[in-house]
Amino acid sequence: MAAYSRPALRNLFDESPTPHIAHPPRTHCRDFYIATDGSYRTEGDGGLGVVIETRGGKRVARLSLPDAVPNNNIAEYRALHLGLDVLAARTPRTARVGVLVDHDDLAANVNRAILAGRGPDTRPPHPFSVPRGTSHHWRGIRARVAGFDELRAARIDSGENPAHPLANAPDQYRHVNREPERCVLPADGRARSPDEGVYPPPSRANRDRPGGEPASD
Repeated sequence: MAAYSRPALRNLFDESPTPHIAHPPRTHCRDFYIATDGSYRTEGDGGLGVVIETRGGKRVARLSLPDAVPNNNIAEYRALHLGLDVLAARTPRTARVGVLVDHDDLAANVNRAILAGRGPDTRPPHPFSVPRGTSHHWRGIRARVAGFDELRAARIDSGENPAHPLANAPDQYRHVNREPERCVLPADGRARSPDEGVYPPPSRANRDRPGGEPASD
């Protein structure tokens, strides 16, 4: 039975399958959860939706952007690429991340990439199935996936995806793009709980840490 008292994204992640990767209970708790969606319409008025939360349910970011793409596959890959870029700029590289998408092949490809990164020859257990026209965004997704300590993707139904309305009605949800930016990068390099506090937005936190390591990429 679903634990409905949990924050929305965490609950969805815990109850959803993670293609190609076992999903035992000990792996459920992530530091951050991100849901993305991309919409495509023949009229050209599609959109991208992103929702990012901490494991305690604090909102890190929401985006609802109009976007014209040639097909739904590109919209889905572009939305995840965008969301992971935002997540990487506002969260520690040591974060454990749960990704939620309603595109089966995209979720499977992300998890194949994770398994490939663990193998000695960097080959996935099953071949990638990357749609035509998404190669640029797929390279960006793989780079971001490799930048986190742990990440895995769960497949959810479109009707349960909180990013779905943001992607499908960007004209109605454009106000979410004006929400205050929240950055949870540790300014001093110390490990902190993602729910311990809110940090400056990337424009102010994007400075070098002690030792010359960039605060974000």
